[in-house]
Amino acid sequence: MPEERIKAKQYFTYDQYGENLMEPVGPLVVIPIGATKFCEQVNAWLYDRRKAYFANGANQQVLEHPGFLRENYLLPTQNLRLETGEGRIHLTNTVRGHDVFLICDVMNYSETYSFYGQPKAMTPDEHYQDLKRIILACSGKARRINVIMPFLYESRQHRKNGRESLDAAYTLEELENLGVHNVITFDAHDPRVANSVPSLSFESIPTTYQTLKWMCKKYPDLEFSRDKLMIISPDEGGVDRAMYYASMLGLDFAAFYKRRDYSKVVNGRNPIIAHEFLGDNVEGMDILIVDDMISSGDSMLDIGRELKKRKARRIFCAATFGLFTSGLERFDQAHAEGICDAVLTSNLIYLPPELLAKPWFCQVDCSKFVALLIDALNHDSSLGALVDQTQKIDKLLAKYNKRSN
Repeated sequence: MPEERIKAKQYFTYDQYGENLMEPVGPLVVIPIGATKFCEQVNAWLYDRRKAYFANGANQQVLEHPGFLRENYLLPTQNLRLETGEGRIHLTNTVRGHDVFLICDVMNYSETYSFYGQPKAMTPDEHYQDLKRIILACSGKARRINVIMPFLYESRQHRKNGRESLDAAYTLEELENLGVHNVITFDAHDPRVANSVPSLSFESIPTTYQTLKWMCKKYPDLEFSRDKLMIISPDEGGVDRAMYYASMLGLDFAAFYKRRDYSKVVNGRNPIIAHEFLGDNVEGMDILIVDDMISSGDSMLDIGRELKKRKARRIFCAATFGLFTSGLERFDQAHAEGICDAVLTSNLIYLPPELLAKPWFCQVDCSKFVALLIDALNHDSSLGALVDQTQKIDKLLAKYNKRSN
């Protein structure tokens, strides 16, 4: 359940509640795949959202739609897995005529199963395979199938170098061929992967507003001025993301580029020799490094050290997804050394309890945002007001600056 529950009538302001409210595509059902805890939070917000329609006098015909308001929109599944690793999914209730939303966290390694008598963590491949199993179980019965996959499966394998597969493109083609109507992801590693499925409804949604909202809440002494704060892209691939932050906040931005040794290949990649800085003086300034994900975190911490050498003040690392594949110890050390003051990542993927307990970590809650997306899609409403975060960021900054003054 969300920690802060405000009366629905006061909380929800998006979209119209009146006579123009469209009827739902079908009764709403949400099926979690590796995202049970997150889906419980989304379910709570969906219930509050639907109550808000009653409080604001929405179209009575819509309110009387079968299954429109109920406390539980979740449909649990039975994941039956043999010790060989082969799996089978069983739906615990009917989805005939329903508008089905599958929320799949392919990065949830906390779920395990017995593999030849040994516990084995679920991998992205296995979560994705379970997603396809559920789609096949719903096919021919559900009125519509929608997939919300916050971390797009194989999104880092988005372009071909030599004798390689194009896994990200094929994933979307496969979902389209399975009859999926809408695919929602967040901050895709390369949004141009949507070009592989021009007829599929595909949205890669940024989490800029949610990140800034939580930053303003946790660090009320931040000053959004060009002589106090700078936006940094950790590599050339994230320049567009950093430019968006900088443009919305009216700040300058800079970038690093990775100088690599192309004569060697280590773990499938050319090793990084150094991070070269392209930007102005950062002395005495707060720094916000923005990226789509933190994998091992080595690059981001190396950049933090480079910025500290240039006498930067505080360094904040913001990423949509925090994978922390090499553990948390290096971030503990970096925080103790003053290299990294805080790390902000969303709860769109699994976050282990030990990470949530770290003093340098800030969780950006996106469960309410996902609930709004689901509700809008269920009514076949435009997502423009949700996807375009310009006005919301402007209002957030105006409120923050007024409070600071």
